[in-house]
Amino acid sequence: MTRQTQVVVIGGGQSGLAAGYHLRRLGIDFTILDTQATPGGAWQHVWDSLRLFSPAAFSSLPGRLMPPQPGEPYPDAQHVVDYLADYEKRYELPVQHGVQVQSVRRDGHLLLVDTDSGSLRARAVISATGTWSRPLLPAVPGRASFRGEQLHTVDYRRPQDFAGRRVIVVGGGNSGAQIAADLAGHAALTWVTLRPPRFLPDDVDGRVLFDVATARRKALDAGRTDTGGVASLGDVVAVPPVRSARDHGLLRAAPMFTRLTADGVQWPDGTRAAADTVIWCTGFRPALSHLAPLGLRGARGHIPMSGTRAADEPRLHLLGYGDWTGPASATLIGVGRPARDAAREIAALVA
Repeated sequence: MTRQTQVVVIGGGQSGLAAGYHLRRLGIDFTILDTQATPGGAWQHVWDSLRLFSPAAFSSLPGRLMPPQPGEPYPDAQHVVDYLADYEKRYELPVQHGVQVQSVRRDGHLLLVDTDSGSLRARAVISATGTWSRPLLPAVPGRASFRGEQLHTVDYRRPQDFAGRRVIVVGGGNSGAQIAADLAGHAALTWVTLRPPRFLPDDVDGRVLFDVATARRKALDAGRTDTGGVASLGDVVAVPPVRSARDHGLLRAAPMFTRLTADGVQWPDGTRAAADTVIWCTGFRPALSHLAPLGLRGARGHIPMSGTRAADEPRLHLLGYGDWTGPASATLIGVGRPARDAAREIAALVA
């Protein structure tokens, strides 16, 4: 059976909920489809020690401040899950959990959203599926010959699982630094980065990053010189566990190896290191396969955008995939503005 609504939001994580908040305020009929069985989005699946970069009040979705977590200046992932579940309930957002969206297709003046539990026709679609479900594994020579365990950021949970093991963590961003810091003292750790890690100043947290990203977007929109944004400050936010490991000399990064061997890795000069596990903290790609029937993908797998709207499909908006869909839009505090802008454009479309 095919149902009809004004707007379908695909994804019930932080971006989808922010979109739902603004659509509700504008009186638009919508439904949110989420593949997760329970509220909380990808935050339900991150590693145990993960902490936000910012205090709770600066990690909030529109309309409701995140309450502080007792005894924790930077909330953990479970606190975020609880906040998102409460947010969904408080605003009575129509989230259908456990629904897998298979495709979005054009259907005359409407868009047809096919799922594993039926189809919906809509005047507009907001895609907010994020990146967590599409981990990126680099094509490193010898990867198929390595006899040990290979994991990605999405697979890591706790350091106790690697006690006494020889672990190589690959990646110089926040995930690589945090997981390396988590493992220090539990495993025989080698942290490998493509370039020397650049730690942001210790007083820089998510509040500063959001302001810097917003200022860069404003400068670009006004035709001014690119400030470089967050990348100009560094790659790694020095959250307390990372700062502690760094200051105790436990986060010394080795350069990137050239290949994997059967039992480890090898560098250009022939130096080798044995490993039981390699953890690839090498980022993600946007989860956009459901949009393939629309034929919109451009360079680097991104869809050309005008703000949050797909440049070649005015009925489609994207939220939460990174700066190309709005400044800091992949963050809790950053998604509010692009979600508001998308809702306003959609309101004009369906009026």
